[in-house]
Amino acid sequence: MKMRKKSDLPVRYCVQCGLPFQWRKKWEKVWDEVKYCSDRCRRQPKVPA
Repeated sequence: MKMRKKSDLPVRYCVQCGLPFQWRKKWEKVWDEVKYCSDRCRRQPKVPA
């Protein structure tokens, strides 16, 4: 397996806080379903914009 630079990893934006977060190995199989950057953002109620 070829190593990747951190700058080459895919980036998403958290639907709760709007901050960018990068792909992680633990999300490899479910990356299409990941919406939140952390458990804290996932637990908080949605803040209206």
